[in-house]
Parts: sequence; structure tokens; C-alpha cells
Amino acid sequence: MADSLKDRVRAKLLRQLAEDGPDPEQDDTRRIAVQADLDALDSVENDDPLVDQIAARYLVF
Repeated sequence: MADSLKDRVRAKLLRQLAEDGPDPEQDDTRRIAVQADLDALDSVENDDPLVDQIAARYLVF
């Protein structure tokens, strides 16, 4: 069975966080935004419209 859109979005966000790595010198607003989107994604069901909105934001198809 194929991964759901929510699973693919979560994987991309986690990959992005891992690739960016932390920058202890400053608050990285992009990293904060990605983490906020990941938290929001984890708080909704698979069929929630928010999943589609986040997928579009990160170009996940």
C-alpha cells in the first residue's frame, strides 16, 4: 500500500529538519516554521484540509 499524503509530507519535513541541522548561533525562522508545520500536521487526521495546505507549501505530491 502506498504512503498517504500525510506520511509523505511528514517524511519531507523530517528530512528537511535533519538536513538543515541546528544553528546554535541564531533562531532559524525557517526551521521554526518547519517544526510548527510538523506539529500542526501531527495534530490532524489524514483527510484534514490542512494536510493538503502543508503539502502544497512544501511541494509534496
